[in-house]
Amino acid sequence: MKHSSAEILSEYGPFAGVDKIHGVTFDGQNVWFATGEKLNALDPASGQTLRSINVAAHAGTAFDGEYLFQIAEDRIQKIDPQTGRVLATIPAPGGSDSGLTWAEGTLWVGEYQDRKIHQIDPKTGTILRTIESNRFVTGVTWVEGQLWHATWEGNESELRHIDSKTGEVLESMKMPAGVGVSGLESDGADQFFCGGGDSGKVRVVRRPK
Repeated sequence: MKHSSAEILSEYGPFAGVDKIHGVTFDGQNVWFATGEKLNALDPASGQTLRSINVAAHAGTAFDGEYLFQIAEDRIQKIDPQTGRVLATIPAPGGSDSGLTWAEGTLWVGEYQDRKIHQIDPKTGTILRTIESNRFVTGVTWVEGQLWHATWEGNESELRHIDSKTGEVLESMKMPAGVGVSGLESDGADQFFCGGGDSGKVRVVRRPK
């Protein structure tokens, strides 16, 4: 397994009125981040928050190319980013759901304390398969066929590239001490967007090639 230290390229925030960052996702232009009662769109070029949607946003956030998906307590809501309307709701798979991402036409959900990642049907919430981890799972993301997830235990956080079939850790990037990762999303290329939990910040981390 390859170990390295995470390289933080930039950070945004803290943001006015925001105590915690939960899920993060990227729609190709803006980074969306969940802050409990709102989903906020951040322009990564300017660092400005462009708009907010008033919706329960307690954990992971995902984008399927058209719609946003947001964990709200025990359910996952499908949201039209243009209007802010909730279009559909499915049950979330676990009791401590954390990260959320979209890949292969399905949703992938991190389950924090149970150390699992579930692949679920986005229409019904049915669990299609489950990957076991040996760490608390926070954010999850896919990029170029690679499954990555964040861990956060105590004062330590890392980003891990895992085998999507076996859960084996292939690569690990350690965050600096005291820097936690809640949400995780790739920009589709060489950067990760990382929600910083109660720091109220969104950080950009280089993805290793």
